[in-house]
Amino acid sequence: MTSNHELDAPPWLRVESTIMATARAIRQAYDKRFEELDLNLSEASLLAFVEESGPLTQTRLAERLGLGRAATGSVIDALETRGVVSREPDPDDRRVWLVTVTAAGKELVAEVTKRDTVLRKELRSGISRDERHQLADLLVRLGHNLAAVLVADEDQ
Repeated sequence: MTSNHELDAPPWLRVESTIMATARAIRQAYDKRFEELDLNLSEASLLAFVEESGPLTQTRLAERLGLGRAATGSVIDALETRGVVSREPDPDDRRVWLVTVTAAGKELVAEVTKRDTVLRKELRSGISRDERHQLADLLVRLGHNLAAVLVADEDQ
């Protein structure tokens, strides 16, 4: 007799694998939608976050995007080359640069926002607001568990 319980499933059928596969597919969908704008999800996210939050340091952006500082620097470099962000000296700390959105960047953010709104609506089709809240709560708890695991692993 074979059990259909998720815990007895092979690794590729467990909930963690489903989450990872879904996350990859979401990223691919966003990258595809932003391709026409010559952006990927990381670039679009950084651009929109700076537009919403105001000038930020590379360190703060790296924390927000969940990227390393070097990877974030590469994203900033690419966006700066396109003229959609600029680096300005921080008036409070001359050793630090603040990333700001240019006028061209603001126009691009408007298009990113439109595409994001459409894609989110498509992704959420058939999923109620209550179900989304429940999923978000579960994923936050999973994230806390993961953080605890990572801290414990560092202590070993």
